[in-house]
Amino acid sequence: MRTIIRFLGSAMIVMLLSKIIPGVSISGFWSAMILVFVLALLNTIVKPLLILFTIPVTFFTLGLFLLVINAAIIIMASKLVDGFIVEGFWPALWFSLLNAAANSVINKMTEGTKSTIE
Repeated sequence: MRTIIRFLGSAMIVMLLSKIIPGVSISGFWSAMILVFVLALLNTIVKPLLILFTIPVTFFTLGLFLLVINAAIIIMASKLVDGFIVEGFWPALWFSLLNAAANSVINKMTEGTKSTIE
């Protein structure tokens, strides 16, 4: 049940961020749901590979290059999901930062005692 709540919460966050951040737009709730799924896949498969290949740069920048990787993941997702448009690096960076912060709040709110249903 927590996974469904987190998934729906993430989709609502994506819709809210598309209204707040200039240069980011999403066409509707179903596009947001697809985007959350695609972001989960990209963060699971592509992001670790990017981190592995950019270890020297990440080390040299004291980890700040990870922000560039996060923005690149958002730009990749915008290429894969119809209805999700990101108009450049800076909107992608802001989107990734605010999305991560909001999702951490949702994850903190939904953690707690385990129910017997799960």
